Amino acid sequence: MPRPAADGAWLAPAKLNLMLRILGRRDDGYHRLQTVFQFIDRVDRLYLEPRADGRIVRVAGPPGVPPEQDLVVRAADALRRATGCDAGVEIRMQKVLPMGGGLGGGSSDAATTLHALNRLWGLGLDVDTLAHIGLSLGADVPVFIRGQACWAEGVGEDITPVSLQEPWYLVLRPPVEVSTAAVFNDPELTRDSVAITMRDFVAGDHRNDCLAVVYRRYPNVAACFDWLDSIGGAPRLTGTGACVFGTFGSEPAARQAAARLPAGCTGFVARGCNRSPLFG
Repeated sequence: MPRPAADGAWLAPAKLNLMLRILGRRDDGYHRLQTVFQFIDRVDRLYLEPRADGRIVRVAGPPGVPPEQDLVVRAADALRRATGCDAGVEIRMQKVLPMGGGLGGGSSDAATTLHALNRLWGLGLDVDTLAHIGLSLGADVPVFIRGQACWAEGVGEDITPVSLQEPWYLVLRPPVEVSTAAVFNDPELTRDSVAITMRDFVAGDHRNDCLAVVYRRYPNVAACFDWLDSIGGAPRLTGTGACVFGTFGSEPAARQAAARLPAGCTGFVARGCNRSPLFG
């Protein structure tokens, strides 16, 4: 069961897409995908306090995001509408995960909010119900609800838990936000990849079909990708970016690479996690 950390914070971890293939486009405009999600131990922290007046109040959140557009507020509201609950909550977030980086921060924040309020409001909903509510907020919210590294298909909602190696990653954040909509609408995006199996992925098929478009449209992302490649980091793009990451065999190796980051790029070292840090 998910639970708060020792300081009362509910953790909302980042994810990495270890592979991303686009198999086609549905009539509703959504793309059919294959991807592998793994969590990392880099987290936003949410502090939630029940309110007796029935209001949902965000006192601290992502810079520049109005409360009505914030996924944590929308998640709280969706949970109330789905259950008929009239309880209130005050939400304070310590935002660490970058927006527009492909790390799933907003979806993770929403999933953690659903889990936390399910407990704080005494609703007693099971994981399947929370995942159904979360899907209305974003295709990858159910991944964070279930809290297990997974193979995902469909638009990302058809999930199969997997057990992966848990290496150390160096995640680079170029100084740019990538528009997911722009990438998926790019006429040069590959949309007809052949489906692969988990065995293919384990054997080394880690392709991200978005990389060519992002590489062309965002030179800052391309520069970080090339730098990781030059130091043997086996670079990959997570989601549509902007973040790229390299895999290392040990924490010291990842930190040595982090100490040599190219100018204009920030980054951090994180451990891969098959179980979401929200679940302890």
